[in-house]
Amino acid sequence: MLVGYMCVSSSGDRQVLDLQRDALLAAGVDARHLFEDRVTGSRGDRVGLTKALAFMKPGDCLVVWKLDRLGRSLPHLLATVMDLKKRGIAFRSLTEQMDTTTPHGEFLFHILGSLAQFERSLIQERVQAGLAAARRRGRHGGRPRTIDAEKLAAVTAALNDGATKAAVCRTFGIKRSTLIDTLARIGWSAGTKGQEA
Repeated sequence: MLVGYMCVSSSGDRQVLDLQRDALLAAGVDARHLFEDRVTGSRGDRVGLTKALAFMKPGDCLVVWKLDRLGRSLPHLLATVMDLKKRGIAFRSLTEQMDTTTPHGEFLFHILGSLAQFERSLIQERVQAGLAAARRRGRHGGRPRTIDAEKLAAVTAALNDGATKAAVCRTFGIKRSTLIDTLARIGWSAGTKGQEA
């Protein structure tokens, strides 16, 4: 069974939705098996797509008008199509003439997968090079410490003397999450009586 999925970026894209609907119906998708989403930007909450994926069974084929209607990005598109493949569901994009039930379509899909992997490798390489350059200049990544060493010594002393975390946060003007993260980072003992608050 052919299942169609349509996606437009806003409720004002009626013309684009009609174009997609016409193309999917012409490709043989039954009007009862059309799912749609109207989303803004790259939001991930695509209810129509979720329903379409849940509706399909092995042997079915998901049909879209264009590749960019299915995936927010190339990695998202590839992950979605790979998930379909694992479930025994084919994929077809009308505009790009990609059909994973044919050798030609399967080949194109593998090329896209290789390009996505190449893109991920380039991004990782650039990130690592940037971090190495920053370290050479004396900068270190990660979240900056918000409690300086002097204040931290006073905080741990107060906790060791029985103060609660809530009281320490009020007294020293520290957010609770910052205190907990800092105590975990320095390995402050959980056995003291000021630990729970």
